[in-house]
Amino acid sequence: MTRMKPLVVLALLAAAQAAQAATPQDTLTVPGLQQRAEILVDRWGVPHIYAASERDAFFMQGFNAARDRLFQIDLWRRRGLGQLSEVFGPAYLAQDRATRLFLYRGDMKREWASYGPGSEDVAQAFVEGINAYIDHVSLHQEQLPYEFRQLGYLPARWQAEDVVRIRSHGLTRNLQSEVARARVACAADLKSDEVRSGLTPPWTAQMPEGLDPCLPKDLLQVFTLATQGVRITRESLSAAATARDSQLVRMEPDPLANPEETMEGSNNWVVAPAKSATGRAIMANDPHRAYSAPSLRYIAHISAPGLDVIGAGEPALPGISIGHNGSIAFGLTIFNIDQEDLYVYQLNPEHPDQYLYQGKWEAMRVLHEPVRIKNGAPAVADLMFTRHGPVIYVDQAKNRAYAVRSGWLEPGMSPYFGSIAYMRARDFKHFKQSMLNWGAPTENQVYADVKGNIGWVPGGLAPKRPNWDGLMPVPGDGRYEWAGFWRGDQLPSTYNPKQGWFASANQMNLPPDYPYRERKLGFEWTNNSRFTRISEVLASLPKVSLQDSMRLQNDDLAIPARRLAALLKPLSSEDANTRAALAILGHWDYVERADAAQPALYEVWLSRHLGRAFKNAVLSKAAADAMGAPDTAVLLDTLEQPSPAFGVDPAQARARRDQVLLESLGQAYAEMVKLQGADASQWQWGKLHHNLMAHPLADVVDEATRKKLNVGPLPKHGGAYSPNQSTYRVNDFRQTNGPSFRVVVDVGRWDNSWAVNSPGQSGDPDSPHYRDLADKWLKGEYFPLLYSRAAIEKVTERRIVLQPAKQ
Repeated sequence: MTRMKPLVVLALLAAAQAAQAATPQDTLTVPGLQQRAEILVDRWGVPHIYAASERDAFFMQGFNAARDRLFQIDLWRRRGLGQLSEVFGPAYLAQDRATRLFLYRGDMKREWASYGPGSEDVAQAFVEGINAYIDHVSLHQEQLPYEFRQLGYLPARWQAEDVVRIRSHGLTRNLQSEVARARVACAADLKSDEVRSGLTPPWTAQMPEGLDPCLPKDLLQVFTLATQGVRITRESLSAAATARDSQLVRMEPDPLANPEETMEGSNNWVVAPAKSATGRAIMANDPHRAYSAPSLRYIAHISAPGLDVIGAGEPALPGISIGHNGSIAFGLTIFNIDQEDLYVYQLNPEHPDQYLYQGKWEAMRVLHEPVRIKNGAPAVADLMFTRHGPVIYVDQAKNRAYAVRSGWLEPGMSPYFGSIAYMRARDFKHFKQSMLNWGAPTENQVYADVKGNIGWVPGGLAPKRPNWDGLMPVPGDGRYEWAGFWRGDQLPSTYNPKQGWFASANQMNLPPDYPYRERKLGFEWTNNSRFTRISEVLASLPKVSLQDSMRLQNDDLAIPARRLAALLKPLSSEDANTRAALAILGHWDYVERADAAQPALYEVWLSRHLGRAFKNAVLSKAAADAMGAPDTAVLLDTLEQPSPAFGVDPAQARARRDQVLLESLGQAYAEMVKLQGADASQWQWGKLHHNLMAHPLADVVDEATRKKLNVGPLPKHGGAYSPNQSTYRVNDFRQTNGPSFRVVVDVGRWDNSWAVNSPGQSGDPDSPHYRDLADKWLKGEYFPLLYSRAAIEKVTERRIVLQPAKQ
């Protein structure tokens, strides 16, 4: 090994000192901090936090989260605790009540113990850091974020239990689908529902004994309010609004969409050194979530003796959920365990707060919680619970009640908080151990380490349902009870797979020999098109580079388009519109570019015409009317194998299928003429499909301020089924879900890792880091996710030195 000459070392030290001296520096005295700490903010807005102890590191993580995202995390806390009415007014009372139904209300000792030793200390340090920054801006109100000044209130102080008691921000699993399936069964039969949502592995849903599948129309109204974001409008904030105006705060779903098709998802993969162009392992991850300004996730680097971890998490939570710790890299996608059940109860007509359970009337537990109301007298939220969970609907006419049992109301189920355990692991054995008790959300975790090992460890609380499958609501009379939970080591896993890589994209990935009929983890998985594309690309490359992984994360090739084009290829039509449409789609590589005509026609066809035509052709009118869009995977499989769905006779089935394809395609062409004119050469997908990262206050400010707060609209490429997922609202093609955060980690050569987080790191609209990454994100570009102190110093644009207050 060659040693540097002393003069060279001195020159490097001098250069580093000169750069450090030129960096703008703020020095703050912070009560609660125990020893001196630093935050180095790099040119992309990533904070690198250096503390003298783990306790101070988490304190500083909370302080910094508040420094960059105070309004966002305060709104997260208020929504989660049911305290919106206190600052926004009575229109939010129904949402506050709904959210409080889903707070964790169990034993806090069991709760903290579920996450392992020291978990409460971590949360306590984190919220003390948040509170320290709140105290700071309370003394220096010129530094108070714009939103608080606009709305006229101050941020609230946190308690450690706030971090883990809030559950309703977690990704829920299956309740809406149970209700949708029951509605199809009520209108027609359970078999018809397989068009709305195909079941995998192979399974046939059964009608639970004693269930009336005809459910109230607005049954999920409370559940939706409890789990939605916060909608702020001039009308909802108006002094004229009352508690009866809850419709002002509701976020209405797209009526044309299939909720199963618009679920938030993700991609991840790990590549072994033998398959990697670097000779080291690679970990890539791009979670797909809703878009907003600021973004859902936040990149941070936390460094202290015994802890040095970098990556992304949610800003209101301590720890890092996606990233690396200098020994291992980790990334997540959703693994579709069914953690929810809807229970239906017979009520006592004489005492409607009692329900029938095992032949006896059992009293509901009723809580009466005061709710503060802005500029008004406090209200009282009446919260009812059965032994299974919160009551979300009472049908007085039929003497029925409906309650939710959810895994995410059990101890240890705070979404993502469990990452404080696995982010410390140094090898696969300890990583897998740390995932044994993982609760929520249900995840595919991929793993890679500096020794070249790769692996997959799914995690999530999995209920045991001895006598049913979880696909339908069930009577709450005691016949359908969970019998505990499957152990974490009873989930599948893999270590150093022979093919040299592993990937997940929310597809059904249970191994062929997994005892799924016994364990019934779940039967509703995301369309496998993203995984199909990822796997065909990774398998085709002799060696996978970091650049290959970045390109693959931004891949816009649509597998469904390729499959549909194969069906169209032999077809012809006398209709001019249909003939023109066939010509357009016949010359395409199935990549959904923003400036191309083909994806515009294809997406309008698929989402507005083909799905409707397909379900009308293969279902009764009653069944078709009872559901939204059909399952695209079922649609594709059935079109490719049209008998018996289109008819028992194969030739007649193919003819009926071809008629559906051609007629719906001609209709889509006609709609494109209305949307973008008769000259198809001028059609562009990006003129329809767009991304708008909206700020929560966008609807209450003037147009100039709205442009400052919102990022976009931006013309968007891609679609729902390519790796670069771009799910959209069918009514206006606005992107709803996709990868705002992407990371590709060079395992072992950490400074050669890359990331992007759109629209930017900061929550301050006046900050240069509020929207500076949006253009990179749109173009598929990244910035270096630096890890070593030497590399970070070179790109530091702001240094914040924090001193403890003198006792």
